[in-house]
Amino acid sequence: MPLHPEAEAARRHRAEQAVAPLYTLTLAEARARDLAEVQAGGGRPEPVGEVWHRDIPGPPESGTTLTIRGYEPLDRVGTGPLPVLVYFFGGGWTLGDLDTCDGICRALTNAVGCVTVSVRYRRAPEDPFPAAVEDCYAAVSWVAENMPGKLAVGGDSAGGNLAAAVSLRARDDGQGPEICHQLLVYPNTDYRPQEPPELDDEDPLLFNRHSVRWYWGHYLADPADGENPLASPLRAPSHKGLPPATVITAEYDPLRDEGEAYARKLADAGVPVEARRYDGMSHGFFAMPGTFALARDAQAYAAARLAAAYDARIS
Repeated sequence: MPLHPEAEAARRHRAEQAVAPLYTLTLAEARARDLAEVQAGGGRPEPVGEVWHRDIPGPPESGTTLTIRGYEPLDRVGTGPLPVLVYFFGGGWTLGDLDTCDGICRALTNAVGCVTVSVRYRRAPEDPFPAAVEDCYAAVSWVAENMPGKLAVGGDSAGGNLAAAVSLRARDDGQGPEICHQLLVYPNTDYRPQEPPELDDEDPLLFNRHSVRWYWGHYLADPADGENPLASPLRAPSHKGLPPATVITAEYDPLRDEGEAYARKLADAGVPVEARRYDGMSHGFFAMPGTFALARDAQAYAAARLAAAYDARIS
């Protein structure tokens, strides 16, 4: 189908404003504008019960600390420990910060009734792969050890890639944190897709294949690292035993096919998975419920899937 009318209106506005693609800007300019666009499109942030920050140990070999931000729901239900979602922001491992996913975390916290924890992981190119994976895994391990309640992971775009990578590593470590669900929103799953995309994704006014190459170019210090399943989860030799998953994709997104291919890989390995494509939408829509009605629908769908996972209705 053609671009959704709301997505076409946003594209037309970018054209009228002569907005340059992020990959043509300096890194500092791209980081600032990416955050500004997400905040403008996200609408008014939902109030939550409490927001807190904490510094926790980073990966042992790094000698660093990680800052995490926690969100408590506005209306707490029950007296036991709340389930926890560890959420990783998007931005091609290069852009993004805790504020990038603030609106998403607030919405999911209230809709699910969980504690959501976002992680300030190290970004490329200053710290290329596998720094972000190591940070995210350290954060999930810390949460599992220090916060009771069922644990899920999630993220959008590069954050979805990191959630999938953390799930793979937790399985392969044997004694890794127990993850009950992975929420993967238009995730990167393969640094070198095997099939050319069916859609025309060269549009400079949308996230396109040039954007994808720009981000991978920052993330991988050595292109050979792209073969590592922690960089390209689709390339894992086995997907058996991974947590149940929800995969959300957008029709006008160069990451669409690899996200849906990952959902099929999980299903073929016997992992319970549900995939939903949002027709007419482009990459990034999930973070912009103030602009796109389908973003509100997608966030509600994600919340329902997480709530079911915490209630053990997805196994």
